[in-house]
Amino acid sequence: MNELKKYALHEIPYYKVHGRTVPGVCPLPLFFSGSAVELNVSGPELWADLEVSWQNLEMWVTVEVNGELMSRQMLMPGTYSLCLFRGMNPETVKNVRLTRELQAMTEDEDCCLIVHGFQTNGAFHPVPKGKYTLEFIGDSITSGEGTYGAIGEADWIPMYMSYSRDYAKMTAEALGADAYLISKGGWGVLSGWDNNPNSNIPSRYEQLCGLCCGERNESLGAFAPYDFSTRKTDAVIVNLGTNDASAFQQPEWHDPATGQTFKQHTNPDGTYQEDDLNRFKDAIVSFLKMLRRHNPQAHIVWCYGMLGYDLTAAINEALNRYTKENGDHNLIFLQLPNTTRETVGSNEHPGELSHRRAARVLTEYLQDYFS
Repeated sequence: MNELKKYALHEIPYYKVHGRTVPGVCPLPLFFSGSAVELNVSGPELWADLEVSWQNLEMWVTVEVNGELMSRQMLMPGTYSLCLFRGMNPETVKNVRLTRELQAMTEDEDCCLIVHGFQTNGAFHPVPKGKYTLEFIGDSITSGEGTYGAIGEADWIPMYMSYSRDYAKMTAEALGADAYLISKGGWGVLSGWDNNPNSNIPSRYEQLCGLCCGERNESLGAFAPYDFSTRKTDAVIVNLGTNDASAFQQPEWHDPATGQTFKQHTNPDGTYQEDDLNRFKDAIVSFLKMLRRHNPQAHIVWCYGMLGYDLTAAINEALNRYTKENGDHNLIFLQLPNTTRETVGSNEHPGELSHRRAARVLTEYLQDYFS
């Protein structure tokens, strides 16, 4: 058998990166859920050279060969090689994708996955671009929380978060598209589920990956401005508002370091206070302006509903206001099917069946739009 030859990533003539990164960087950090390296390679064997670090929230990845899931596993900290396949027909070209399952983690500043290169006794072949480029923006739903694990499990752990059973992956595959994700569990448009005003996606959207933290991620360029000119996005799919609805039911957030407080209030009859609801709508309008500035040609689809419809009317009102004020009609609100007792997953989040239902709705809509 031929000996394996080691290739640094920049020595490989053909490969495709999924997810936000700096084009051509080597070694390559994978920051987001769904970030991946895809290869077409011949030969009987392929290994990935990885650098992995974390303190309390472990890294999970998947390996797909020819579109089929071959493994899903936790990676231990260290620098080592991971076998992606071996013993296969050396003459055939295999499509291989190594994907980060885990969302960006502000809760563990050492949480990193870096691809240094690959080892093979075969040859690399071109990897075509997808038919479309889609960006998915969201919270724990878009991070795939609850798509693994038994119903009733309530642990908040990386093992139950995934891209491999996520509606974003299902939609992209159905459309033959490339997908970019930016998502974080518990975060919203205006604030997080706990009323923390710092936990809002728009405040980090313009950074490469402002959803992680720590000196290590900073050294990898995570907090640098993202260069939107490196891609042309055909559609931006936003799935936010679920945590903003939860904030109305939660206690006031208080920052002990600064004394800052924040709270979304309800009226005595349980309805949302108008001033606070307007604050949420303002945040949507502001975010839409940001999205359009960086994605001038993209169709914007604001999705909502996989965990309730509480803010449906408010989101629609905000989208209508944005359209009226800016003359931008290249956007739509799309209601997704609510999660039921039959489709729920772990941690009271949408399960795989719920994601499949949502993906069907979104895929059918986008197929019609692109046709």
